[in-house]
Order: sequence, then C-alpha cells, then structure tokens
Amino acid sequence: MVIKILLLIVFFAIMIGVGFYSRKRAANVNDYVLGGRTVGPWITAFAFGTSYFSSVVFIGYAGQFGWKYGIASTWIGLGNAFVGSLLAWLVLGRRTRIMTQKLEARTMPEFFGKRYDSKSLQIIGSVVAFVFLVPYTASVYNGLSNLFGMAFNIPYQVCVVVMAVLTGIYVIVGGYMATALNDFIQGIIMLIGICAVIWAVLSGQGGFLSALNKLSEIPADDVAVPALQGSQGLLTSFFGPDPLGLLGVVILTSLGTWGLPQMVQKFYAIRDEKAVKTGTVVSTFFALIIAGGCYFNGGFSRLFDVPAIHKDGGGIAFDMIVPQMLATLPDLLIGVVIVLVLSASMSTLSSLVLTSSSTLTLDVLKKTCMKKMTDKTQLVVMRVLVAFFIVLSFVLALNPPTFIAQMMGISWGALAGAFLAPFMYGLYSKRVTRLSVWASFVTGVGITVLNMFLNFFKSPINAGAAAMIAGLIVVPVVSAVTPSLDKKFVDEIFTCYDQKVTVHRKTSLEDDE
Repeated sequence: MVIKILLLIVFFAIMIGVGFYSRKRAANVNDYVLGGRTVGPWITAFAFGTSYFSSVVFIGYAGQFGWKYGIASTWIGLGNAFVGSLLAWLVLGRRTRIMTQKLEARTMPEFFGKRYDSKSLQIIGSVVAFVFLVPYTASVYNGLSNLFGMAFNIPYQVCVVVMAVLTGIYVIVGGYMATALNDFIQGIIMLIGICAVIWAVLSGQGGFLSALNKLSEIPADDVAVPALQGSQGLLTSFFGPDPLGLLGVVILTSLGTWGLPQMVQKFYAIRDEKAVKTGTVVSTFFALIIAGGCYFNGGFSRLFDVPAIHKDGGGIAFDMIVPQMLATLPDLLIGVVIVLVLSASMSTLSSLVLTSSSTLTLDVLKKTCMKKMTDKTQLVVMRVLVAFFIVLSFVLALNPPTFIAQMMGISWGALAGAFLAPFMYGLYSKRVTRLSVWASFVTGVGITVLNMFLNFFKSPINAGAAAMIAGLIVVPVVSAVTPSLDKKFVDEIFTCYDQKVTVHRKTSLEDDE
C-alpha cells in the first residue's frame, strides 16, 4: 500500500509542477489554446496518442472486446495505429496545420465558420461538440472505479474528486502547453505500464503459447452466428467469432479520431512541416504499442472468468474484467498500472475540457453575447469554463445514467459522424458547399441519437461507424447538387497551399529558371 501511495504522490506532484512551469506559456488566447503553434513533434505525437487512449479503452473496451472477439481484438489496436494514427497524420496533419493558420482558426467549429463563411455553422458546431464531449468526459472517470476499488479499497467518489481537482489545476494554470507536456510524461508511463502488464498477465498463465492454448479450448457460447455457438477455437481465430462486429469497432475507434475536435486540434498546434513528418512516425509507434498491447492483452479476458465479473442479474460486468486480470500482480506492478490508467484518464480529460472551454468561449460567447471580449477576458472565461466542465462531468460521473458505459461510442459516433467528412473534404476540395456541411451535421447526430431510441443498430459502436460512413457519402452528393461558395473566396483560402518559399542551394538541386 505504501508503494502504491508513494507512486501516486510523485505522479501528482509532477503533474501540478508542470502546470505551474507552463503558466508563462499561457499568457494569451493563442498560447493558452494552441501553445502558440510552436509545439514540437514528439510532444504533439504523445499528446495525440494520450488523448486517444483513455481509461475507457484500457479498462472498458479492452475487457469488453477481448471477451467478445478473443485474440482477434488485436485488430482493433492495429486499426487504431495505422488508420487512427498513421493515416490521420498523413491525410490531415500537414493540410490542417497550414489551412488553420491561414484562417486563424483555433477550434474545429471556428474552422467550419471561416472555411464555409458561416457564423451559424460555427455556433451549431460548437453546441454539438459541447453536448457530446461532456458525457464522453464523464465516461473517462468511470473507467477508474473498479481499478481503484481493487487496489485501495476506497470509494469511487474519492477517486473522481482527486482526478478532477488535479486535472483542473494544471489545465487552468498552464493551458495547452501544460496539457501537452503532461501528456508526454503520461505517455512514457503508459508505454512502460502496458509492456509490464502484458508480460505479467501472460507469465501468470504459463507464457504466451500456454495462454493461447487455454483460450483455444474455451467455447464461444455468445457469438452472433447461431451455428457457431459453443465452437472451440473461435477465440483464437484470425478474425474471431464475429468479423462484422469487429469491423464496426475498428471503423469507429480508428476512423473516429479524424473527426474528433480534441484530436484534430493537435495538428493546429504543431510547429512546422518537418515536425509533422516526425510526429507521424512517433504517433504511429505509440499507438501500435499502446492500442495493440491493450487489445492484445484484453484478448485473454476469458481466462479470467471468475464470479466477480458476473452481474447478479446475469451477464458480464466488462469493466471488472481487466481489474481481475491485474488483481494478483505484485504491489509495485499494481502501482504502475494505477499510474498508467490515471495517466490515460487525466490526459484525455485535460484535452476534452480544454477543447470544450475554448470552443464555447471562442465559437459561441464571442460570436453572440460577448462580442467585445478582450484577449484577457477570453482567458478568464476559458479558465472559468474549464472548471465548469470538470465539475459538470464530475457530477454526471458520480451518478451516471445506465448507458454511461456506452457514452464513448455514442459521443464518438455523433462527433465524428457530423464533423469528419466536412473537415477532411474541406481541406482538399474547393467544391464542398455550405449545405453539405449542414447535411453532415444532421446525418451524424441524427443517426446516433435516433439509434439511442429506436435501436436499429444493436450497438452504438455500429451506429457510430454508420454515421461516419454516411457523412463521407452525404457531403460529396449534396455538394454536387447545391450552390457552391464564392469562387474568389475559396480560391483565396486555398492559396495557403501554393505559397512560394526560398531554400538554400544545398537543400534544392533544381536548375535555375
């Protein structure tokens, strides 16, 4: 117990220290929200990765999808690495950095407002982001409850209070730079922690081959295909017992990052084009280790089928699976895991509350009722809203609705379904119209919300994947039949990709004209 408490104290001290160290880098709105657009590639890459993977993934998704798909759940981690990270950086990274600087956009809704010349799009986009980021923020707390209960035997409420207060301190004081620096430290902890966890779990089962053999003998009794129910070996097969369900998870958790405001905003802040190239490699490696390791470890969930993971009324308590996998580890390793999950949670929480506060301040208040806000006033308002969002998500997490465990999927589906297509197409195509953006907003939010009540998709994961795919179809179709934006206006925006630069002879071998 002493070891675990000491590790937590050191961890908390570092987080708060970084917050106060960064306060000089949060003197104006641009610095507070984007770190002055001077953040290096390693810090940006780690900030992207740590915001991506929260306690929901480590505790909830790893246990849930590992139980359902067996070792094939590793595909989710590979999709996160190569689609959610590598392709996201390749397709969005450079163009996002260049165009958002040209538009002087600091948030995703502000990008929509300036790229499509519509204050209404900016305001409604901000409202959508706020509505669906709050429950996602609350779900981040939820992943900690069972782990802390197992390790310290203390109430979940105490864990939530501590995490909320500490995250609030360093975000309010240091802004984006404090968040990014802490993300870098937390990312290193996550890399060490996940490797240690995999080694310990497999060692406890006699090694990888022994664990795989045990898993192959377990019958898959709850698969989607009736003819396969009770079959052995499905949990160790290449695509698992439910390939279509697995594909839906891969799409949502991988492609979803392309349309999430707190993720894309990392590209706004990176220093330069060279940093984007380095960040692409680092981010992919980070995601491959963290996501791949997380879901690979979760693939052995069925080996820990104990009474503690079964609900009283029947069914599996998925959030209990990973804590049970870790319950027999040495105290030092449990301490590392606790810091690992806290790191994942606090990094995601800080990114979410900073995104929420900045978008509500810049995209709603400054555009409507507080148009004459000075830079100093905006900073004060954003800091107050950071505290407000933390308290709001904290209250929701203390008394969560019955569907809180599914809120990450619902939030990702609505946000990425609404934002992904108009953002990505808007970086590349001059033909995207204002009405197509509205259509994407309606489609993404509509599919996700209607599914909550009508359940035409059995899982919010599949509904979210459908919302994203629908948006990618709707935007070009609607753009083809609706009026284009003013050609001169759009051409001026796209000049950002055509700027001439001067280079030294040693860096260019082209002949003189």
